[in-house]
Amino acid sequence: MKMDSDLLHSPAVGLTEEEEADMNDWKLPLTFMKKRHLEKIEGSKALAQSWRMKDRMKTVSVALVLCLNVGVDPPDVVKTSPCARLECWIDPLSMSPQKALETIGANLQKQYENWQPRARYKQSLDPTVDEVKKLCTSLRRNAKEERVLFHYNGHGVPRPTVNGEIWVFNKNYTQYIPLSIYDLQTWMGSPSIFVYDCSNAGIIVKSFKQFALQREQELEVAAINPSHPLAQMPLPPSMKNCIQLAACEANELLPMNPDLPADLFTSCLTTPIKIALRWFCMQKSAKLVPGVTLDLIEKIPGRLNDRRTPLGELNWIFTAITDTIAWNVLPRDLFQKLFRQDLLVASLFRNFLLAERIMRSYNCTPVSSPRLPPTYMHAMWQAWDLAVDICLSQLPTIIEEGTAFRHSPFFAEQLTAFQVWLTMGVENRNPPEQLPIVLQVLLSQVHRLRALDLLGRFLDLGPWAVSLALSVGIFPYVLKLLQSSARELRPLLVFIWAKILAVDSSCQADLVKDNGHKYFLSVLADSYMPAEHRTMAVFILAVIVNNYNTGQEACLQGNLIANCLEQLSDPHPLLRQWVAICLGRIWQNFEPARWCGVRDSAHEKLYTLLSDPIPEVRCAAVFALGTFVGNSAERTDHSTTIDHNVAMMLAQLINDGSPVVRKELVVALSHLVVQYESNFCTVALQFIEEEKNYAVPSPANAAEPGNMTPVRDSPAIPRLRSVNSYTNIRAVTTARNLNKSLQNLNLNEEGGPAAFSPGNLSTSSSASSTLGSPDNDEYILSFETIDKMRRVSSYSSLNSLIGVSFNSVYTQIWRVLLHLAADPFPEVSDLAMKVLNSIAYKATMNARPQRILDSGSLTQSAPASPTSKGTHIHQAGGSPPMPSTSSSSLTNEVPKPPAREQPATRPPYTPTLGGQAPHSHQFPRTRKMFDKGPEQAAEDGEEPGGHRNYVSLALQTGLCDWSAKYFAQPVMKIPEEHDLESQVRMERQWRFLRNARVRRQSRVITQRGISRLDDQIFINRNPGVPSVVKFHPFNTCIAVADKDSICFWDWEKGERLDYFYNGNPRYTRITAMEYLNGHDCSLLLTATDDGALRVWKNFADQKNPEMVTAWQGLSDMLPTTRGQPSSSTHSLARRVSIYLDRSKQGGAGMVVDWEQETGLLMTSGDVRVIRIWDTDREMKVQDIPTGADSCVTSLSCDSQRSLIVAGLGDGSVRVFDRRMGPSECRVMTYREHGAWVVKAHLQTETDGNIISVSVNGDVRFFEPRTPDSINVLQTVKGLTALDIHPQANLFACGSMNQFIAVYNANGDVISNIKYYDGFMGQRIGAISCLAFHPYWPHLAVGSNDYYMSIYSAEKRLR
Repeated sequence: MKMDSDLLHSPAVGLTEEEEADMNDWKLPLTFMKKRHLEKIEGSKALAQSWRMKDRMKTVSVALVLCLNVGVDPPDVVKTSPCARLECWIDPLSMSPQKALETIGANLQKQYENWQPRARYKQSLDPTVDEVKKLCTSLRRNAKEERVLFHYNGHGVPRPTVNGEIWVFNKNYTQYIPLSIYDLQTWMGSPSIFVYDCSNAGIIVKSFKQFALQREQELEVAAINPSHPLAQMPLPPSMKNCIQLAACEANELLPMNPDLPADLFTSCLTTPIKIALRWFCMQKSAKLVPGVTLDLIEKIPGRLNDRRTPLGELNWIFTAITDTIAWNVLPRDLFQKLFRQDLLVASLFRNFLLAERIMRSYNCTPVSSPRLPPTYMHAMWQAWDLAVDICLSQLPTIIEEGTAFRHSPFFAEQLTAFQVWLTMGVENRNPPEQLPIVLQVLLSQVHRLRALDLLGRFLDLGPWAVSLALSVGIFPYVLKLLQSSARELRPLLVFIWAKILAVDSSCQADLVKDNGHKYFLSVLADSYMPAEHRTMAVFILAVIVNNYNTGQEACLQGNLIANCLEQLSDPHPLLRQWVAICLGRIWQNFEPARWCGVRDSAHEKLYTLLSDPIPEVRCAAVFALGTFVGNSAERTDHSTTIDHNVAMMLAQLINDGSPVVRKELVVALSHLVVQYESNFCTVALQFIEEEKNYAVPSPANAAEPGNMTPVRDSPAIPRLRSVNSYTNIRAVTTARNLNKSLQNLNLNEEGGPAAFSPGNLSTSSSASSTLGSPDNDEYILSFETIDKMRRVSSYSSLNSLIGVSFNSVYTQIWRVLLHLAADPFPEVSDLAMKVLNSIAYKATMNARPQRILDSGSLTQSAPASPTSKGTHIHQAGGSPPMPSTSSSSLTNEVPKPPAREQPATRPPYTPTLGGQAPHSHQFPRTRKMFDKGPEQAAEDGEEPGGHRNYVSLALQTGLCDWSAKYFAQPVMKIPEEHDLESQVRMERQWRFLRNARVRRQSRVITQRGISRLDDQIFINRNPGVPSVVKFHPFNTCIAVADKDSICFWDWEKGERLDYFYNGNPRYTRITAMEYLNGHDCSLLLTATDDGALRVWKNFADQKNPEMVTAWQGLSDMLPTTRGQPSSSTHSLARRVSIYLDRSKQGGAGMVVDWEQETGLLMTSGDVRVIRIWDTDREMKVQDIPTGADSCVTSLSCDSQRSLIVAGLGDGSVRVFDRRMGPSECRVMTYREHGAWVVKAHLQTETDGNIISVSVNGDVRFFEPRTPDSINVLQTVKGLTALDIHPQANLFACGSMNQFIAVYNANGDVISNIKYYDGFMGQRIGAISCLAFHPYWPHLAVGSNDYYMSIYSAEKRLR
């Protein structure tokens, strides 16, 4: 803005600017900015869930191989003296060698049994090669596919060799015999786990890998070359699934410290707490804990598996810490494999982390395969040392004085750390380290409530958090908690389960299996539960019954339907929505639930939701009623009556304001169409016939005879920007070619059997299209045909046709679908086109003479099914269809119904020679056009799936999945717009400051007074003849509409920003525009003279314009009812203006007025009512009858006083008070104008007057409370356009004499504009439209010669 720069910087102004911005704009509500307008209605992309163990495993057999040879040390290791002696905590020298060996073996087995009591254990003490072989092969045989453990203690034999051998004995213990790892692999097979406790154990791991690789290569060779000798041998097992744990690296010896056991590695793996405590006492720091000795440690009270005792608590903390270290250090998939797949493996690996810590302190590095990153320095070990310290420091007093044991603060502290992470962190950061500990805490009743609360808050961060929690292994814990009866856990568990199911719905099966659904049924039925929690419970139940028969049965028995019906009228909208979705899902393809619903008259209770103020709730109700009629079971008379009843209730939503609801409506009706297919085929044929015989006087042809594109006398029509909402049949190919009228279908009858082999679509020279495939754009019924049908059906004598009573339900529903196929919102019309074309396709296929199909070629029942398409479809390759006698008819060969009456029971259908199509007059109860004959019923087993689902499968709106996203997204986070630091909020603040500046600066100018208004600040040639112009209130953008497109210009820079197609049909035009949310995120509303309203976003910037919503604002404004159009010779060039042409036609098009404060949109035009729409609810709230016989030409409203002023075509000006009932709401009628009112304007001040102007140029001022005008001014006659400046008390008139006069409030002419500045001094064309800027003194003028110019007050003022 080049406006007063000194004003901008004065501090006083700065203050009021912010105050003013705060006051006005922040309070204004925004319209069409809800999630349903901003997002695509579809579910979230399913995350691949890797948490569920595909291959849970058990270690079922354990081989314990001990080569100790007690008393004889192997030759290759020189032992220290004293040396580590203990094996399995037994000194072998304290008893006879044989007894020692047996005791050690028994002890080792006991130590393993603590971790896996159910396995089969076999000991092999000082064995030979054969004994090892026998042991391993027998264990593998018994284990089948499960895991086997091989534990090897080689303390009494030489070290492993580099050739990959370990040592055992010969029969009489005179020699050490090598045993190859390769053989061991062969005997053990896979999956297996190996534990090696011997010096240089790392060598075995290396050899093992080399042999495994060698095996893989042998397998490959054998696979490629079957004659190779390797292929003749039994194939070696693959060793991919084998795990190894070794005590030390390839070049290390085991520690010999006499204070440690000799089998330190085995002790760490099997008795971790005992060795950890001993090791703790051996550290220097242990001296800080007085009175703790190694003897005392042996006396720690309690059992390992009792968490309330000191020993049990230590064990629990140890498990939590090692689990946490592993989860934080390991890659996720490796963690799953080692720590979640197999209980014994998980225990061994947790203990392996301890072995790494302890043995590294003695210069020994345990090795594992798969390799783990080093963990011995992890910070969590310090927490372990502290826990041990706290426990041991109590020991002397507990043992000597018997004082009570104080529990460790470890878990409470870790929960606090988790809480700090939740409250403090930024969004993108590493996951919290404490997550696995939260899992452990769920086991303890003391901390459970707090842990669940924190877990819920963590899951609320989004789907990634849910996936993490599931991968840690939270699932079985929260599943088990559903058996708890504690009421205080209910809200937390319901929240957590809603989060889990929103991300991974496959858990429905687990819930039903464990009777978890009963928990949520009881929450739903509990009226003391807050609505939010009942909403989550019903969402969970809706997931359980979704496409899952077992779930449907379980919930039906749990009385879910009655529970849901009781809550349909709950004040909480989200609960109403999910209750309806849940009902729709429980009876989807599940007959018992449907009948239960019928008994409870569920459908009638759902009707009330069809008029719910919240569009999503209306959608859910339509969805539920749709699946209610969409069941596949055979129908009785009773159920057919119910279906008809539901259908007629649904049909009332045909003009709902929300496209989401209308999309759901098409899908619901498509279920009905599939259900009563034959009846709809009959209706379709009759409509097709009717349409063929009826020539509609299309207004488009009258205005522009025979043209597909309006003739423009412009040298080049610029390409429109493609708008992504219009990629459907109405796509714009050339600039305006909307006419995709019917392709000629030549249903080739002379072709003989060859052309008709079922399933073979003979390809003609041009691209042949696959008819009736819903994803194909080339439909049988083109948009034009359907549009024509729709208009025919509204005033034709359909009841004269045979067989159909005029108002049968099927005819009515067909009409509803025709209407929806012409819906202004593309996604709705696309869906409806699919349904209509699917039926039209079947109807014409069925009605075609059958003689060409010989019975031999028929494998399944006939052409009713789209799989056997036997049509030649000739398409003129992209060119318009040839003008034939019935270019818009469907096909010339639709057979007339046979003359003779058919018997009541129809003969089995045999397609051998039948010259006639058995065409049903009556509506049979069956759904097929042709019944299957007995001889075919047997082989056609796929009947329900065959082609019935042809419509229904393709049609889904994604509404339910989209609604479910709510539960997957953060619920507790403050939304961005309320976050004072967010970008959204900053941008909004900037816009509001800009608005305040525009208001203030323009007020300064208008208060100084405007004496002239003829400085041309902008001129440009518009791509089409301007019919409506509209300034954006605050930025420098102006929207200019021509017949069916909108162009955006930046009037300050003089450049074109955008030009896009509005999508209205050929015979309609844009007659009004409004900016919605002009103060903030602007949307543009366009109104066309067929009563359709469309709302656009992303215009005039770099993005593609997108349609936000569209609906039929006025339903009975079919353009054909506009009286006789002017004669077709009336060419574009000779029209004086669109306005004069209007008055001749007797049509005002559609006029609108918008109230941002209330979100109400007033609409009227060539109708006898003023219809008020509430954009928040997206529904009609009021119809005010005008009480006149002529059209409404202008609307103006004032939200403060609830007044609406309407100017009419008969010259009257009527004032309505919308707070009063329809009969008394007209509070004043002024009849002073003698002709068509061009504009009626209500000033918005508290005592504002009405200003109205007629075609004759008389301007009248009315005080709303007095019956006569208080002032009259006379301007030019033959007025075609007029606008009033709301702030500056100016009004501008455009007349047919090709000039513009600007008047001030006293009626003095301040400017006369006749010529364009600088454009070769050319005269202004006939004025087609003009508009003032709401604040600046700018006047925009569009004229019939395509030019668009803007005039303003002289420069010094600006």
